[in-house]
Amino acid sequence: MRKLAVAVAVLAFLAVIAGAHKDDTETLLLAAGALLCAYTTWRSSEISSFLKIFVGIFTTETIVFGVLNLIEVEGHWPAALQDYSLPETMALTVAVFSILVYLVSRSPIVREMTRIADLYFDSDAASEMRIWPFPAFRASEPLIAVITIVVLVLFNQGIVGISVAITFVRRDYYNALQEMNASVFWAKLLFGFTPLAFIYIATAVTEYVIKSYLILRWRRWLTKHYVDRWLGGHRHYAMALTGTAADNPDQRIAEDVNRFIDGGEEGYGIYSFTILLISTLSSVVSYSILLWSISAQLAFPIAKGVVLPGWLFWVALIYALGGTLATHWIGRPLTGLMFKRQRREADFRFSLARMREYGEQVALLSGETTERASLGKRFGAIVTNYLDIIGLRKRLVTFTATYHQLSGIFPLAVVAPFMLIGQIKFGVVRQTLDAFAEVEGALNFIVNYYTYLADYRSVLDRLATFDAATERADELMSRPAAQPTEKADIALDLALMLPDGQRIVDARGIRLAKGESVLLSGPSGSGKSTLFRAIAGIWPYFEGAIGTPKGASLMLLPQRPYIPIGSLRAALTYPNEASAYSSDEIKSALSAAKLSQFQGQLDEQSNWAQRLSGGEQQRVAIARALLAKPNWLFLDEATSALDETLEADIYGALKQRLPNTSIVSIGHRDTLSAYHKRRFAMEPGADGLFTPRERVSA
Repeated sequence: MRKLAVAVAVLAFLAVIAGAHKDDTETLLLAAGALLCAYTTWRSSEISSFLKIFVGIFTTETIVFGVLNLIEVEGHWPAALQDYSLPETMALTVAVFSILVYLVSRSPIVREMTRIADLYFDSDAASEMRIWPFPAFRASEPLIAVITIVVLVLFNQGIVGISVAITFVRRDYYNALQEMNASVFWAKLLFGFTPLAFIYIATAVTEYVIKSYLILRWRRWLTKHYVDRWLGGHRHYAMALTGTAADNPDQRIAEDVNRFIDGGEEGYGIYSFTILLISTLSSVVSYSILLWSISAQLAFPIAKGVVLPGWLFWVALIYALGGTLATHWIGRPLTGLMFKRQRREADFRFSLARMREYGEQVALLSGETTERASLGKRFGAIVTNYLDIIGLRKRLVTFTATYHQLSGIFPLAVVAPFMLIGQIKFGVVRQTLDAFAEVEGALNFIVNYYTYLADYRSVLDRLATFDAATERADELMSRPAAQPTEKADIALDLALMLPDGQRIVDARGIRLAKGESVLLSGPSGSGKSTLFRAIAGIWPYFEGAIGTPKGASLMLLPQRPYIPIGSLRAALTYPNEASAYSSDEIKSALSAAKLSQFQGQLDEQSNWAQRLSGGEQQRVAIARALLAKPNWLFLDEATSALDETLEADIYGALKQRLPNTSIVSIGHRDTLSAYHKRRFAMEPGADGLFTPRERVSA
C-alpha cells in the first residue's frame, strides 16, 4: 500500500505540472484526486486485508489511466489510436473508487463483514490450483483468492465497458432504422452489435465459472475454520454449559457460512455485494458521463435554448435517492425480523431432529401429544414471525413495484418531447432510456437489494454471536482442572461449582493410586459425574487442581455413550479411524463385551444408536475401552443398563484384558463393591457441599 501511495503521489505531482503547463482544469482535478487517493492509499495499510485488494486494484488503475491521460494531454497520443483515447475522467473516476473503498471501510457493518472475510485472507493455509491448460501448482490460499478477485474485478469492469459500447451501437442502428438506411442498419447489427454481444456472453460465463470456484474454495476453508473452532478445545461443550446466545451452532456453520459468502438461494453474499458495489460504481460513472453528454444536446424550447449541464443525470439521481430513502423508511424493521426468523427456523429444525433421535423414548412414554404441542408451539413462532415479515414486505413490495413500474415510463416521458420537436432521433432516445435505466438501477442498489441486505445483516449478527460464544468458551477452557504431574497417581485437591457459581463438591486431599480399582457412590445430584468430567479436563467451573500422571491416557465412559451414524466398525473404534484396529481385534473385543452376535455386521451402515438397546450401547463403549487400553478408565454408571450377571462378566473381562488399567467407577449397586478395592461415598457436609469420603469395604 505504501509504495502504491508514493506512486500515486508522483502522478499527482506530474498532473500539477501538466495541468499548469497546458492550463487544463481537468488535469488539475486529476492531480487533486490523485493526491487524496495517495493519502487514503497510505492509510489503507491499516484496513481489512479483503478491502486492500480493491484499494490496490483501483489505485493501480489510477496510475495506469493517469499516465495515459497525461500522455494525451501533452500531445503524445498516437494519431492512429485517436479513436481509442480514454475518457478524460477515467483516471479520476477510479481514484474516487479507491477513496470510497477506504471511506466505506470505516463503516461498522463493513468492519463486521470484513472481520469474518479476513479470517480467510489472513490465513496461512496452502492449497493447490490448476488453470487450464497449465499444470496444477501450489500456493497460499489467500494468494490464490487475491489473484482470483483481481481477475473477477477486471472482468466485471470489462462487462460494464462492453455494455456502454453496445448502447452506442444500438443508438446507431436505431437511427439507421428511423432513416430507412438498410446498409448502415445491417452493418451495425451484424458487425457492431453481434461481436460485442458474443464477447459479453463469453465474458459473463467465464466470470461466473471463476466466481463459483472462488466461492467454493472460500466456503470450504471458512467451514473448516468454524468447525475447528467449534470442536477444538472442547468449546462445543463449554458453549452448551454457558447457555450463550449462539443457539444451534451446527446450523450456523452449515447455513450461515454459506449465506455469508454466497447468500444461499438468493445469491447475495459478501462476494456478490462487493462485486455488485463495484459494478454499481462503474455503471454510475460510465452511464452518468453518457447522460451528461446527451443532456448537452437537449435545449429547452420554453427557455430559449437554455441547456442545463447534465440535467438528465440529476433527474436520475433525484429519482433514485427518493426511492432509496422511502424504501429505507419502510423496510427498516426488516433486519430484526430476519434475525428472529433464522432463529425460529433453526429451533424448529433442531426440535424435529431431537424428536427423531429420541423417538423410542417418546413412544415408550406415549409422549407424542406433548411433542406435537411443543412442535406446534415452535412452528407457531415461525408463523407469527413470518406474518410480521409478510406485513412489512407487503408495504415494501407495494412501494418498490410501483416505483419500478414508473421507472419504465418516467425517462421516456422526460426525453420523448425532445424527439417530437425534432431535436434528437429515436436512436438517441433509445440510448437515453438505456443509460437512464442503468444509472437509476445502479443508484437504486439499496432499493433493489434492501431485503437481501437486511437478511444478510442478520447472518453477520449470528456469526458474530457465534464468534463471541467461542471466545467465552476459550476463556472458560483456558485452564483445565486436570494438570499433568510427574507422579503416577491422581491427586484431587479442588472444589467444584455449577455454572451459576453454586459450590457442590469439595474434594481435597484425595489420592487415587495407580493400579487400584475405586468405586464412587452417592445420591443423585451430589456431583459424582461432575467430578469425573473435571478429571477428564472438560469441566471449567472449579477452584484448585487435579494432578494427573503426565503422558497417561484417560478414558471416560458415560452412562449413555455416543454412537455415530455409519458402520459398526467405526462405532467401535471411535474416536479413532475404523482402520486403527484389525478385524480380529475388533471381533475379540466384541466377544469379550458379550456382543458376538454382531461380529458379522462390522461394515453394515446404519443408525446403530437406534438399532442397539441401551445395554448393547453400553457394551459397545466397553468394547472401545478394550481396544483403546487406556491407563485410566472411568466408568460413569457405564454398566447401569446391564443385569448383575452380565455386569459381573464385563468387569471380569476388563480385569482380564486390561490388567494395567486403573478403573474408577460410579455406581449405586452394592454388588459393584466386589469388583473394586477401594470405595468412596459422596457425603453432604453442614454447608451443603458433598465430599467424597472413603469407606472400609467389607
